[in-house]
Amino acid sequence: MRAVRLVQFNAPLEEQQIDESVPGDGEVVVAIRAAGICHSDAHYRAGRSSVALPLTLGHEIAGEVVGTGERVAVHYLLSCGVCDRCRRHGEQFCERGAMIGKERDGGYAERIVVPARNLVRIPGNVSFEAAAIMMCSTATAYHALRLAALRPDQHDVESVAILGFGGLGASALQLARGATVFAVDVVPEKLAAAKLLGAIPVDASASLDEQLMDLTGGRGVDVALDFAGNVATTSAALRALAPGGRLILVAINLPRIDFDPYRDLLARERRIIGCSDHLYSELVELMEMASRGDLDVSRAITRTVPLDAAAINAIHDEMDRGTTTHLRTVIDASLSSLATLRDDNLATSPR
Repeated sequence: MRAVRLVQFNAPLEEQQIDESVPGDGEVVVAIRAAGICHSDAHYRAGRSSVALPLTLGHEIAGEVVGTGERVAVHYLLSCGVCDRCRRHGEQFCERGAMIGKERDGGYAERIVVPARNLVRIPGNVSFEAAAIMMCSTATAYHALRLAALRPDQHDVESVAILGFGGLGASALQLARGATVFAVDVVPEKLAAAKLLGAIPVDASASLDEQLMDLTGGRGVDVALDFAGNVATTSAALRALAPGGRLILVAINLPRIDFDPYRDLLARERRIIGCSDHLYSELVELMEMASRGDLDVSRAITRTVPLDAAAINAIHDEMDRGTTTHLRTVIDASLSSLATLRDDNLATSPR
């Protein structure tokens, strides 16, 4: 089958013909209809994480079960479900766990073999593209908000600063409905998109902590979700937290945080919380929200590309340079490699 693979770090992905895996007991073959392109994919391509080569990247996957046609998305965490860490802390900490698209071949391909227990049924009113990004982008934002103790039914009048307005940020904005949301970025197109979707845009290129304090009347923000991993931005957001505020670290590329332990943390009882992946149960909850019409992440998808090495590498290059103006890009299996890329600018026409 055809797959776009990582064969060398700091080099373009390559299209290859590879043998298909044979499903074992409890496994199914999924014909991939859509696969999201995540910033962590570019992180792996750049050699910033330990992965064995060659590898098919892609962990946001949706498609149809071969033989039944059932529409499904795939939970990318492979776990045993019985070890102490699984039972006590969650499948993302499984002692024998692995991640699709990192330790196992992923979704930049025509088909994939996965455990049937990892399948999440896609409601009829949810597209493959939307379901795909819900497997990471939306679910990770949802998990981060849970860790921050900010839920759709428990938001009160809290404020949220989203650091980095991409696919995760667009999902977090919807999931934090009812709260005051500040979208922090440096890309004008993303700030315009955030405003269009109902957030208050904040340009991170100038005195972020002062801006957030001014916008909240000197109170500070209650929650900061770090999806960007920029030292200056993250450190400034910590200083702009209200007493008892929570900084949730999600970006995997943040090298450090610069802060004064007493002034910036202890004196105001602020908290720094790490966020790792999400839970299968949360994926099911998100699909139920989408089925009811309470969640529509299609607006976070601003571009689709075919399963084509050149097209996918171009997206990775943009993410490496930090120049992408798009929120989330999805590989659409229905597009041919010669097709014109579908490109929707959220700043002028939300999906």
